[in-house]
Amino acid sequence: THFSKLVFSNQSMITEFILVGFSNLGDLQILLFFIFLLVYLVTLMANATIMTVIRLDRTLHTPMYFFLFVLSCSETCYTLVIVPKMLTNLLSTSHTISFPGCAAQLYFFVSFACTNCFLIAVMGYDRYVAICNPLNYTLVVSRTTCMQLVLASVTGFCIALVATKLISDMPFCGPNRVNHYFCDMAPVIKLACTDTHVKELALFSLSILVIMVPFLLILISYGFIVNTILKIPSAEGKRKAFATCVSHLTVVFVHYGCASIIYLRPKSKSASDKDQLVAVTYTVVTPLLNPLVYTLRNQEVKSALKRVLGKPCSNHGDLTKNPKSNEDLPAILSKVWLKNKN
Repeated sequence: THFSKLVFSNQSMITEFILVGFSNLGDLQILLFFIFLLVYLVTLMANATIMTVIRLDRTLHTPMYFFLFVLSCSETCYTLVIVPKMLTNLLSTSHTISFPGCAAQLYFFVSFACTNCFLIAVMGYDRYVAICNPLNYTLVVSRTTCMQLVLASVTGFCIALVATKLISDMPFCGPNRVNHYFCDMAPVIKLACTDTHVKELALFSLSILVIMVPFLLILISYGFIVNTILKIPSAEGKRKAFATCVSHLTVVFVHYGCASIIYLRPKSKSASDKDQLVAVTYTVVTPLLNPLVYTLRNQEVKSALKRVLGKPCSNHGDLTKNPKSNEDLPAILSKVWLKNKN
């Protein structure tokens, strides 16, 4: 295919890889299959529910939930790249994957992983503006700005093309056993029959760009956020502000924590067998964590879900019965700011 010709060098001597995965676990693979299948189905259903509720309920047509909608969509595509092949291999005796298949999996995995990193950072910026500049929130985070930030996030697909090209230009002359359950960067690089130091350094630099830069921007944003929250005299305002931040921070530390463990460490410690346990966390568990965290800890989403399902909401959760308790965070903080100014 054109894609495989673009990313694979003519020097390659082997035609397929073998994904070792969990093959050393024997009969436990059947149990893992059902566990991962259950988690995967719940993940798809949870993300689909989040996207449906945000799409149908007008009270969630705000920048915060627009970014959550895009993140849920990206997470769904992210799991589609990895989990179906993993489930197939758990039931199959043949764990092979072709060069084009490995290239495609590597490319789309890195693409959606980078996009998720940038989207989580964008959501941090949204929280920063909502809390630190509530009076101008609708002007700063306008519909046009939201679209621009999402388009900036999908530059992860360009970064992924660079990463995939760097790896696939290497000659692969054997062995061809990938010590992982999908084509990730480190285990594939380990099979190249050439010196990989320069390209590993380039990929490490890309990892710093994708992981550490957004993470540091999030930390800086939350430094300003915490400083602003502590100045809010209203207990309700503080509670509302902290509540909207906890869900995002939970996702931040799990997502960037797992990514840092795998991609930001010395070469001597890379591609170990223990990586698969961490990889399960960020390829299977984290995509389920996002909708659960934003649903279980978010009264607005729970209330919207009840309305979409046609169930009556309690006074605390129904915007029509108790609008003050569910007022948007920027509106609450704007009133506090104006009150203090007067």
